[in-house]
Amino acid sequence: MNDPSVLLADEPTGDLDMDTEAEIMDLFAKVNRQGKTVVMVTHNPDLAPFGTRILRMEKGRLTEAGI
Repeated sequence: MNDPSVLLADEPTGDLDMDTEAEIMDLFAKVNRQGKTVVMVTHNPDLAPFGTRILRMEKGRLTEAGI
């Protein structure tokens, strides 16, 4: 519980201001550099560059998108 290998985040920056959003994304990057997998779901396309792999759900189909 205290040291998960995977972190699941559903709309983690949904109602946050831009400064707090940046802090959260920096935190996720740090956790990822420490060897943890971060899976984030978001409707915000501006956060895509933070990912190393991007999957999109469109019309019920899951596709891989480039960064």
